[in-house]
Amino acid sequence: MNELMAARSLTTRPVVTLGGDAVAQVKDTVCDAAAARITGFTLTGRGLLSGPLKEGLPWSAVYALGHDAVMIRDRRGLVTAAAMTAHRTNLRGRLLGARVLTEEGAGIGTVLDVVVEGGTGGRIVGFRVAASRRFVPGPTRHRRRVYVPRGEALTVTGRALVLPEGAIRHVAEDLPGFTALVGGVPGPRPGSLP
Repeated sequence: MNELMAARSLTTRPVVTLGGDAVAQVKDTVCDAAAARITGFTLTGRGLLSGPLKEGLPWSAVYALGHDAVMIRDRRGLVTAAAMTAHRTNLRGRLLGARVLTEEGAGIGTVLDVVVEGGTGGRIVGFRVAASRRFVPGPTRHRRRVYVPRGEALTVTGRALVLPEGAIRHVAEDLPGFTALVGGVPGPRPGSLP
């Protein structure tokens, strides 16, 4: 499995051609939540005073999503930002802050971030969630933040995500633990719930 990363960490990540030319930086991630995939990025110029670009980067033009940069072959893959986001959702607009529920209707919490697969995948593999007190028992003053896998079937209804029951049987406390959980690494499942 490729490296997993939080979608919010992609903001301001440079977009660079294979030839080493810095083209732009990521402004926001555009995704198809129902298909659980990144569909592209809106872009901003490089530098402090640069504003949003009228061009966007569709996922089909991404060579690889890496830890330090989004790699593209060249500028020819860029499209108008309006065309790219016409039928898709900006991450901030629909997913962040959305309620997370089980198929049975139990509230898990709210989405703080989306976990995506780097490399050439672009899949949404899970969510960082501010877990509700009912979901994470025990004394706590603050809502616990956990990583929850998305499961095989993800339903997006309005501003709510509905996860299958099996997706919430195991949670992880941090991104490395979550990577081990969804990556099939042998060993105990971090943060498993009874």
